[in-house]
Amino acid sequence: MLSYQHGFHAGNVADVLKHSVLCQILVYMRQKEKPFYFHDTHAGRGFYDLQHPMAQKTGEFHEGIARIWNQKNQPPALLPYINALQAFNDDKNLRYYAGSSLLAQQLMRKTDRLVANELHPQEYTALQEQAKVRRGPQLPRLRISQEDGYLALKAAMPPPEHRAVVLIDPSYELLSDDKAVVQALAEALKRFATGVYLLWYPIVDPSRAQKLVSAVKNLPASELLQLELLVREPQSEDRGMAGSGMLVINPPWQLDTSMREALPWLVQNMAPDSGHWRVDWLKKQRP
Repeated sequence: MLSYQHGFHAGNVADVLKHSVLCQILVYMRQKEKPFYFHDTHAGRGFYDLQHPMAQKTGEFHEGIARIWNQKNQPPALLPYINALQAFNDDKNLRYYAGSSLLAQQLMRKTDRLVANELHPQEYTALQEQAKVRRGPQLPRLRISQEDGYLALKAAMPPPEHRAVVLIDPSYELLSDDKAVVQALAEALKRFATGVYLLWYPIVDPSRAQKLVSAVKNLPASELLQLELLVREPQSEDRGMAGSGMLVINPPWQLDTSMREALPWLVQNMAPDSGHWRVDWLKKQRP
């Protein structure tokens, strides 16, 4: 099924969690001179006009990025994300939203390498065009691929850089996506156990989300951090997504600490009366 288009959901609460964590990790990876590799399994079109009818139809960005865009006293953990987005907006007015691959281009160096996979034909074509428009001499080595994200990840591991960040965030329109992401992570860990792996998951049916978390917890990873951001209690599929979570395998040092500062701030600004957050170590080796 190739019906999902992220333009309806760009900049929503789930994007705020996913992209703020991703940007923070990319900045951490940049602290060492040695190049690193970023692999995006489900890149989408990469760039979204929030005045487009798709975004206006759902208005989900009003409950997400719009609520924190011009807020003062933003936690340090959010600044890489906010600053990267500001590069796509000419002034303080929020008009455009960038997906994971374009945000990564803002934060990576020309010595780093980025592969963005997108299987949906229209989204892939749009991603190709945006990559050309945004490309510059300081941006990382980039390849746009119309491949199955899971198979492409398997083929890419281990990367020659021996340093990697992998983002896996399918639409979860099909129940088979749950099994596919776990299998993809299992295969990747066999080939490259020290990579930083980020798995995003929606929270619509709590039991489905918990089954996915439990399956990932059973994988042979030495460290696993769980992050969640909800704007309301999940009740039924009729009410849609209540929030989302991130499972981070081999998280960078002090990601848990920084997110314990950022997530309460996000809840206070996006859903002060009904939201809640979580930062839990599901596996931990470091003291």
